[in-house]
Amino acid sequence: MKAIMIKSQVFLLLFALAQFGNAQDKYATKAAAVSVSGTSTMHDWEMKAANGDCSMVVLMNDAGQITDVQSMNFSIGAKALKSGKDGMDKNAYKTLKADKNPNITAVLKSADVTTKDHVTYTVNAKINLTIAGKTLETPLVATLKPNKSGGIAVIAEKKMGMKEYDMNPPSFMLGAVKTGNDVVLKFNFTANK
Repeated sequence: MKAIMIKSQVFLLLFALAQFGNAQDKYATKAAAVSVSGTSTMHDWEMKAANGDCSMVVLMNDAGQITDVQSMNFSIGAKALKSGKDGMDKNAYKTLKADKNPNITAVLKSADVTTKDHVTYTVNAKINLTIAGKTLETPLVATLKPNKSGGIAVIAEKKMGMKEYDMNPPSFMLGAVKTGNDVVLKFNFTANK
């Protein structure tokens, strides 16, 4: 019985030391820049927004090096995306089914963090990405870079097909102008403690 108690105490001590050596910090922003770009038979197009909401929990060691991203939640209103052209925006919101599904969201499922220089970190992640009401598990590669003011710069880019999310690429001028199926979704922001 005494041996079991000693083993339990040693286990608890090792667990506490492991937690002490790694700090868990929450970072957030309500000003995440997002863009969606694609092609059409007439010209390339882009829609932008700068009010994405993101929170994430990052694990760092005593040296201030990122060792893990434990959670991440991202959300942006579909109608926050703007092209500068009302007609295009209306067609895009229809394609995004924005009236019934007002938000585009991403939730982290898993992350593998690597670095070569302990300055820039590559995160190979799997996220649940929800667009137009459909959620798909999606691989995403992001770059994290801590800055001197204590924040973390985040950059990510994902090429995807609209049809994967049950969206029909929009057309304009009675079908004379058609958009391509593939779009590029980009995130670029700094999250702070």
